[in-house]
Amino acid sequence: MKIDILTLFPEMFDAIHHSILERAIKGKILEVDVKNIRDFSLDKHKKVDDTPFGGGAGMVMTCQPLFDAIKSCLNEEELQSIKQKVKDFSIIYMSPKGERFEQKNVVELSKLEHLIVVCGHYEGIDQRVIDYFDMQEISIGDYVLTGGELPAMVLVDSVSRYVDGVLSEGSTDEESFSNGLLEYPQYTKPRVYENMEVPEVLTNGNHREIAKWKKEQSLKITKERRPDLLKDNKQE
Repeated sequence: MKIDILTLFPEMFDAIHHSILERAIKGKILEVDVKNIRDFSLDKHKKVDDTPFGGGAGMVMTCQPLFDAIKSCLNEEELQSIKQKVKDFSIIYMSPKGERFEQKNVVELSKLEHLIVVCGHYEGIDQRVIDYFDMQEISIGDYVLTGGELPAMVLVDSVSRYVDGVLSEGSTDEESFSNGLLEYPQYTKPRVYENMEVPEVLTNGNHREIAKWKKEQSLKITKERRPDLLKDNKQE
């Protein structure tokens, strides 16, 4: 998968070059390119924002730098597909107005070969950029941050985990949200610590009983913390 990230603060994405994502990049499973939107500004001072039409607080990111930055990430075939409104990649704008980012989005995006993630700033970006490129607006929650960089990192991290080869096979099968439930508790050695014991069922080697315990614990935790998941997924 190729991921292009467009931002005013590329240094914030140094975090990508660590741990699992760094290994995936070195292994050529992922290709991540971070571009500074200011580099595409034709203004002599590299200005990328202006006051909003109709008044209001703050500034809005202007069309020209964003248009050119996005186009720099696209090949000719992708440019044509945008005009035809049919494309097998996604241009994403991280925005509090967007669709709530959930597990279904993670899985869908992980199947694409190319993602372009635009990090807004100030009061957002000119709507014509969103309309022209048929951008997918995504929000990571019902709150507002100072910019799109942190949400973009959340998206890139979560989607990358589902790209084939990034994690070992089976790693995502039983984690939270993978089956509509929250994950069951996990334990490791020692068997007893501070007079707290690992549940006996996990140590007896009976795989059927272990699987039953895990399902029961997942249902219990989900019911307590996220009952909406049970309703949405018709779990009992």
